[in-house]
Amino acid sequence: MPFSRNSFPRKALSSSALQVARLSVWVLRGFPVLIKAIHGGGGKGMRIVNDASQAAFQEALSSAQRESLKAFGNDTVLIEKYIERPRHVEVQVFADTHGNVVSLWERDCSVQRRNQKIIEEAPAPGLSDELRADLSSKAIAAAKTVNYVGAGTVEFIFDNDTDKFYFMEMNTRLQVEHPVTEMITGLDLVDWQLQVAAGNILPFPQASIPLVGHAFEARIYAENPRNNFLPDSGSLLYLSTPPPTHIFAPEFSPITDKPTTSTLSDLQPSLTSHDSTVINPSLRIEQGFAQGSQIGVFYDPMIAKVVVHGKDRTEALRMLRKALSEYHVVGVSTNVEFLQTLAGNPSFIAAELETGFIPKHFNELFPAIEEPNPELFAQAALFVALRDHATPSPAGNTSPWTSLSSRRFGGDKYERTMALQTDTAAKDSVTVHVVSTKPGYFDVTVNTSAGSTTFSSVPARLSSPTTLSSIISAESVNTTIVSQRPPPNVPVSTNSSTMERLHLFTGGHKTTLVVSAPNWLLSLGGDALSAGKGALKAPMPSLVVEVKVRVGDRVEAGQAVIVLESMKTETVLRANVAGIVKAIGCKNGEMVEEGRELVDIEDAE
Repeated sequence: MPFSRNSFPRKALSSSALQVARLSVWVLRGFPVLIKAIHGGGGKGMRIVNDASQAAFQEALSSAQRESLKAFGNDTVLIEKYIERPRHVEVQVFADTHGNVVSLWERDCSVQRRNQKIIEEAPAPGLSDELRADLSSKAIAAAKTVNYVGAGTVEFIFDNDTDKFYFMEMNTRLQVEHPVTEMITGLDLVDWQLQVAAGNILPFPQASIPLVGHAFEARIYAENPRNNFLPDSGSLLYLSTPPPTHIFAPEFSPITDKPTTSTLSDLQPSLTSHDSTVINPSLRIEQGFAQGSQIGVFYDPMIAKVVVHGKDRTEALRMLRKALSEYHVVGVSTNVEFLQTLAGNPSFIAAELETGFIPKHFNELFPAIEEPNPELFAQAALFVALRDHATPSPAGNTSPWTSLSSRRFGGDKYERTMALQTDTAAKDSVTVHVVSTKPGYFDVTVNTSAGSTTFSSVPARLSSPTTLSSIISAESVNTTIVSQRPPPNVPVSTNSSTMERLHLFTGGHKTTLVVSAPNWLLSLGGDALSAGKGALKAPMPSLVVEVKVRVGDRVEAGQAVIVLESMKTETVLRANVAGIVKAIGCKNGEMVEEGRELVDIEDAE
């Protein structure tokens, strides 16, 4: 392209798989390669192919084209060389009908999952003034070349190994991440769009556009990061967010005294123009769902955006971690805690960014889940005991039927023993014994595999239906605890999804504990959800795209069996054992609920 520093072979390909396979030898010139929908966005219709075999290439191509056709109504794809250590850097441009085009500086959107951005920042860290000006000048040239009008984002791939950048595409709209640009410029980009649409001249010339401080945006997704970021759906049972300081961006005055010697000089922003301005840390939350909302399966799983701004990258990152620690969701899986871990990762703090950041730092971003400490089990048990045991009504109510708590034969001392377990793997339950010693005080004994811990005379009360106030281990804590009851139509079993879950938010972390069902209840319900090891179940509510097998077929471990689609994303279910297909519980085009058994494979062993 005339406005890129370098270019590499790209070829637009039709839906003919045979044609693609033949052309690929000339186009690709070696693996890995990237297959990408020409009408794509949000990582849809995009696949990376590392395996040079024709079968692997064909499978990736077919999947990308199917996803592209459903998302954009067009299955034409590009095949291009895949850069191993790229950064995703994009420039926000604006153009009016009078021939004026400006850059509102760049954003870094490198950290991605499923080829979709999850955290963005502005300005892009580590760029020299010359490189920033070069990026902006190329973006402006791109807009001018096509006589562009309005808001646009010119996206580049930046090669970390060579410090060269390549034009990727232009998005002819405001991006999801445009708030970070608003936060560092103090400009309302929607207002700018309306100004341009009205035929007005751009509000500011290039030399007057400020760049103040640093901003981050974290996208909150309904998904499970520890299950390959698969999207989740359901009801937002509980939602609590930190109080925002701003609805829009803080305002900054335009630069008026910057000397202008050339157009290139205008594209080197003054980073000291607002040094005398007091920049207070700010928080902005944009969300489209409230508590009680239903997260469906037909749309992108993003439910909110957390946007922060500070005087520099360090302060903004500190604000982001704090905001995420106070963002509490129950009802669907989210990436909130993953984003918090990401924002605290040493390599991310050091701005060592690349699109492969997550797989490169996988072990650091997904550490082993630690066993909850005895204090946490004690708080969960106190919450249940206080919730389920009626307390005397306030003074003034003279009726004994309402003023007295329950009466017990053999004495009025309230005692309760309950079994709790973590929500991850099937482990031995932790037994917690709670004894009410006097009103508002409890002795709590926690028995784990590591031993027994007793907390004596613990003052505890429910200050709200979801807040436990207690003093335990000489520390006064207010713990948010949200109960999630199982669906009423699901029989109880040893599967944790059929039991009550307690979601505890404390110390910036979320812990989920399961209240184990008693044995008598298990005997009535039976383990209705148990299945053989060859059974494949829907990991989420999904649309069945393709059933690749028939009853009686022999399959090998790892073979693709079912293709599902949820929230515009395809998921391939593969056989976990080698054997014979015994039963198929779905068909092409059918909507299936989470946990439904789709294929049963009889182990060949």
